[in-house]
Order: sequence, then C-alpha cells, then structure tokens
Amino acid sequence: MRIDKLLWFLRLARSRTVAQEMAHQGHIRLNGKRIDKARQRVAEGDVLTLPLAHRVLVIEVLNLPNRRGPAPEAQSCYRMLDETPASP
Repeated sequence: MRIDKLLWFLRLARSRTVAQEMAHQGHIRLNGKRIDKARQRVAEGDVLTLPLAHRVLVIEVLNLPNRRGPAPEAQSCYRMLDETPASP
C-alpha cells in the first residue's frame, strides 16, 4: 500500500494531499530511512517515524486497512512504539 494512502486510512493525515506533502518534504522515515516519495510502498511490520502536531510518532504497522474507517478501527492497525515531543 502507498504510504500516503496508509496515513490517510490510519487517520494520521487529514487528507491524502497532506500525506503526500509530508512525504515529498522528507518528513517521514520508513524503517529508519528517509523517504521523499508518496508512492513508497508500506507493508505489515514496517516502522514509520513521522512528525504530527508538536510530537514525533514512531509506529509499527500491524495490518493494512481496507478503508478509512472510524478511529478505533484505524488505531487497531498500528502499534505506538514511541511518542516524543518535538524539539522547539
């Protein structure tokens, strides 16, 4: 699954466009490597690091969702590994 679509499905981005911009600006890391393309493929077990609202999230993808469902459904698709405040 494309990373922009995954972030939108997981409700970590308000829209696919926002997710694409995050990827193009190089703000997302996939398994520790910086990515700059929204078409980057993500699989189950991958670890994502991304900045969101004054914090940095590190999540592990547990399964790939089929749709953008309600928040509880989206949250069941990933596991939070770390959440740290962003440095000023």
